[in-house]
Amino acid sequence: KPRMDNVAQATNCAIAIGVAVEPVCRILEIHGPGCINTQNPIERQRPLSDPKSVSGQTDNPDLAPVEQQAAGFEAVREARRSETAEDYVELIDDLIKATGEARVVDVAARMGVSHATVNRILSRLTKEGLVNTQPYRSIFLTDAGTNLAQESRERHRIVVEFLTALGIDEGTAERDAEGIEHYVSEATIQAFQDWTGKIRS
Repeated sequence: KPRMDNVAQATNCAIAIGVAVEPVCRILEIHGPGCINTQNPIERQRPLSDPKSVSGQTDNPDLAPVEQQAAGFEAVREARRSETAEDYVELIDDLIKATGEARVVDVAARMGVSHATVNRILSRLTKEGLVNTQPYRSIFLTDAGTNLAQESRERHRIVVEFLTALGIDEGTAERDAEGIEHYVSEATIQAFQDWTGKIRS
């Protein structure tokens, strides 16, 4: 059949079984229509990113091992998720200590996002047991939320002190720490603290 018929068939198949259309068409262009098994449900459910399907890369010195690299990217994705929670509970804790309450309007203004975004994040944090919210009332942290805020604030302090010890000005160190503190391990945070302590002793 003409190539366009093959692509159309692959596209329809991809839509029917719920996989991305573009990768299917790309495979078809490279390997031909015979590589797509539309009959075997096990084959069509196998993810295209299955590490077992990667060939010729396990012993390539220019590439990290598949499992190692996948684990690294997974750690970054998890850090991004926890970053949001940590930033929100820390800000809520700061507002409560400074003004006696934390309101959606104040969180939205200081986060630079819309009220709808704040409400969506608060809904997630409520499910995770970090905050308590009620309509038309302030936001409250649970014990778990308060503990997370304290831990996040301590990590931030350690990173800022480490950066300023390197000679970074305080303003830049504060801004950079907002990102660094969420993406490094506890072992790295401890190393930052130990090194800073040695420099200042």
